[in-house]
Amino acid sequence: MDSLTILLPDDWHVHLRDGAALASVAKFTAERFGRAIVMPNLKPPITTTALAAAYRSRILAALPLGSAFVPLMTLYLTDATAPAEIERAVASNFIHGVKLYPAGATTHSDAGVTDIRNSYATLERMQELGMRLLVHGESVRPEVDVFDRETAFIDELLAPLAERFPALKIVFEHITTARAVEFVAGARPGVAATITPQHLLHNRNAIFSGGLRPHYYCLPVLKRERDREALIAAATGGGPRFFLGTDSAPHERLTKEAACGCAGMFTAHAAIELYAEVFEAAGRLDRLERFASCHGADFYGLPRHTERITLIKDPWSPPASYEFAGGSLVPYRGAEVIAWRLAPAGSR
Repeated sequence: MDSLTILLPDDWHVHLRDGAALASVAKFTAERFGRAIVMPNLKPPITTTALAAAYRSRILAALPLGSAFVPLMTLYLTDATAPAEIERAVASNFIHGVKLYPAGATTHSDAGVTDIRNSYATLERMQELGMRLLVHGESVRPEVDVFDRETAFIDELLAPLAERFPALKIVFEHITTARAVEFVAGARPGVAATITPQHLLHNRNAIFSGGLRPHYYCLPVLKRERDREALIAAATGGGPRFFLGTDSAPHERLTKEAACGCAGMFTAHAAIELYAEVFEAAGRLDRLERFASCHGADFYGLPRHTERITLIKDPWSPPASYEFAGGSLVPYRGAEVIAWRLAPAGSR
């Protein structure tokens, strides 16, 4: 197959940043996706409906002229998030999820939840109103091995939470392990997961191949080969609980190539093309549309797009770096070959 036409896909987990950084990267997501769930972990975080409305306006202003891309906003859950804020979020019609970051789990998570019991009243109101909980699923207990943080989170917090709030819709974001696949596949109705391209394409060896490779460092960290194989089986298996979420997270080059480098991989410049590589390698290109364009929309209760995009089997190489807020941004697979290319909008 040398071309593939699918319904316009959506990205159900992306970091667009803010200010000059937002202006540098928003175009890449808007070119490939109709909608995207935008993460709220700015500094300061997006904790209220009013802050989300202002951030949404900034995103729309940063889009290329004529873009029809729709940012789907989220709130950042804190110990102090009140049920009334959930009511305002639901009434806004532009907030589609509330993000749970265990405090200290990842980039800009300092204001996250320190004890999930502090959020029970808010989660109860979310359950009642149908607001989705988006979860960064890693234990922050210091004695837990970094490669086991996801599994510990499932056992200690997520499984009990899903049982305590049986009607709460939960997205277990950027899953990385066979244990997470098993949990989501066997969970009660209303539990789903996103999967990133980097966790489908690499295991943890990539971080250490020929030296320490900071541009392969993300959180949750890349895992074992058996975990990658389980993720591929889940993504390409056709099940409606699994869908596309890039977790594309841009950082200025010097903050990645540092003594204490930032976690995050920038994949938005070639996101749908990277997923096409995975599905082709698995012999499942016919299932890419369901994973990228259908399952997420269905879970979020939004209509599937009617527009289409075309991917062409035409190898290309992204630049080694992009301009990024006055500095530079190293993209995933920069200066390396990517097998699929997105056809120009006018030729789709």
